[in-house]
Amino acid sequence: MRIVLGTDVLIAAMRSRKGASRAWLQAALRQEVELLLSVPLVLQYEAVLFRAEHLAALNVSTSQVELVLDALCRVGKPTEISYLWRPTLRDPGDEMVLELAVQGRADALIIFNERDFAGAERFGIPVLRPGPAWQAWKGDGS
Repeated sequence: MRIVLGTDVLIAAMRSRKGASRAWLQAALRQEVELLLSVPLVLQYEAVLFRAEHLAALNVSTSQVELVLDALCRVGKPTEISYLWRPTLRDPGDEMVLELAVQGRADALIIFNERDFAGAERFGIPVLRPGPAWQAWKGDGS
């Protein structure tokens, strides 16, 4: 299964050891799923995770965040995005996430802010919240 994880899902995964967001992060790190990555998305992950409020909430250092990002970059599938169909979404910052999902032929874009991705359905990419996506993928709710 090919997935794109939204930055909000990555933050949730790092804030809690339980839950579907953490399960998706672990599945990506174990290479049970194929995580699609682009340079802009990794830079967005880094910029958001390095914010003081997130570092404080996560109770981690920037070097610990870098270890997680490095691990994701090692297992992720690099995917170039081409910026061919902008604008599609309300938030221009979300465009590159959708483009990564489309360009990488993702089976799911896993994100909390589904409403911000209204219009993504025209590309055939399911936009799913972490919990329902995990349950659908695992089939047993675990």
